[in-house]
Amino acid sequence: MSQSSGLVEAMERHQVAVYIGALAAGGLVGWAAPAAGPGLEHAINPVLAALLYVTFLQVPAADLLRSLRAGRFLTAALVVNFVVVPLVVAAMFPFLPADQAVRLGVLLVLLAPCVDYVIVFSGLAGGSSQRLLAATPLLLLAQMILLPALLFLFMGSGLADVVEAGPFLEAFLVLIVIPLALAWLTQGWAARRAAGQKVADAMGTTMVPLMAATLLTVVASQVPKLGDSLADVARVVPFYVLFLLVMAFAGLAVARVFRLTAPDGWAIVFTGATRNSLVVLPLALALPDVLAVAAVVVVTQTLVEVIGMVVYVRAIPRLLPAPGTRSLAGQR
Repeated sequence: MSQSSGLVEAMERHQVAVYIGALAAGGLVGWAAPAAGPGLEHAINPVLAALLYVTFLQVPAADLLRSLRAGRFLTAALVVNFVVVPLVVAAMFPFLPADQAVRLGVLLVLLAPCVDYVIVFSGLAGGSSQRLLAATPLLLLAQMILLPALLFLFMGSGLADVVEAGPFLEAFLVLIVIPLALAWLTQGWAARRAAGQKVADAMGTTMVPLMAATLLTVVASQVPKLGDSLADVARVVPFYVLFLLVMAFAGLAVARVFRLTAPDGWAIVFTGATRNSLVVLPLALALPDVLAVAAVVVVTQTLVEVIGMVVYVRAIPRLLPAPGTRSLAGQR
C-alpha cells in the first residue's frame, strides 16, 4: 500500500473527525488572518463545484434512472424535504429574530436539503446511502426550483427588491449542470478506456479531502464577518438545534407512513435533518451588503449541524428498529 493511499483510507475511516478538524481550522484561519476572507470567498464556488462533481461521479447515469423508479423512497425523500420541512420552518418562523437578513439566512439554509455529507453520515448510521446518492441530482433540481417560491411565501413580495434571480441561475449552472455533465462524461470515458477508469477511480478518492477543504474555506471566509453580528447569529443557534430534534422524529414518522425498510428509513431521517448550507451559501453571498449577515447565519447552521450529525449517527439507530428486511411500520 502506498503512503498516499494509506492516508486516503485513514481519512475515510476518520472522516467525521476530519470534518470537525476542518471546521476548527477554518475558524482559526478566519480569526488569525481576516484579510484572507475575501479571497477565500472567491474559492468557495470552485471547491464546491469540484466536490459535487466527485459526488455525482459516484452516481452512474443508469443508477440515477433506476432511482427514479424507487417510488416509495423517492416520494418519501421529496415529502420530508419539501412538505414536512417547510411546515416545521413555518412553525418556527414567527419566533425567529426580526432582523430581515437573519430570517433570510435561516430560510435559505433550512429550506434546502443537503446533497453532500448527508450521504456520509447516513452511511455511517447504516442508512441506504446509495439510494440517497442516486436521488441527489433530483433533490438539487427540486430545491433550486422550489426555493424561490418558498422564500416568497415566507417573506412576501418585498423579497424581490433585495434578491435577484441571477445568483440562483448561476448556482444551478455552476453547481449542478456543469458538475453533473462532467461526471457523466467521465463515466462514459471510464466505460470505454482504461485511462478513463483510472481517472474516475482517482477522483473517487478525493471526496473526504474536498469536503474538508470546502468546510475550511467556507468557515475561514465567513468568520471575519461576524463582527457586531455575533449576538444576532448566536440567537439562531437554538432554532438550529430544535430543528435537528424535531426532524429526527418527523423523519421517522414519514418513514413509517411510507412503510420503508429500516436502512431506507434512516436515510430519510438524515435527508430531512441535514441542510444544504454549502450550496446555498453562494446565494447568500450574492445578497446586497445590508443583508450580508445572512451568509454568516448560513455558515452557523453548518457548525451546529456537523456536531448534531455526530449525535445522529449514534442516536438514530437506537430510535429506529435494527436493520432488517421488514418495514418500519411492521417492526415494534
